[in-house]
Amino acid sequence: MPVLPAVTATTRIAAPPEVVFPYFTDPALIITWMGDHADLDPQPGGVFAVDVGTSPARGSYITVEPPTRVVFTWGLPGSETMPAGSTTVEVILTADGDETVVSLTHHDLPGEHRPGHKKGWDTFLGALPAAVTHH
Repeated sequence: MPVLPAVTATTRIAAPPEVVFPYFTDPALIITWMGDHADLDPQPGGVFAVDVGTSPARGSYITVEPPTRVVFTWGLPGSETMPAGSTTVEVILTADGDETVVSLTHHDLPGEHRPGHKKGWDTFLGALPAAVTHH
C-alpha cells in the first residue's frame, strides 16, 4: 500500500490560541463549527466522538497540549476502509500576533476517503473563525 500524503487544511482566526483551543476539546464549542453532537473526553485515551451529519466520527485523544496542539484518532464505525480510530488528525495552533493560525493534518486516510475529507476539513475550518469570533 503506498503511503499517501496527508490531507491538510489551515485557517487564521482573530483570537489567541488560548481562546481557540477549547473549540477542539469542549463538546459545546466543537459543534458550533463541526458536527451536530459531540462526546469528548480531552485527555490521552479519552473519547473523541463527533456526529457530522449522518457520519459519526469516532476515535480517541492521543495528545492534548493546551493551547497549542491536539491529536486524536478518527474513523467511521462499521467502515471496512476507515474503521473508528484508524486515522490520525493533528491540530497545531500557532500564535501570530493577536491571531492564531490553525494547521490541521489528517494522516493515514484511505484514497477513497481523501476527497471528501479534504473538502470537509476545508469547509469546517473555514467555519471555525466565525464560530470563535461570534461566540
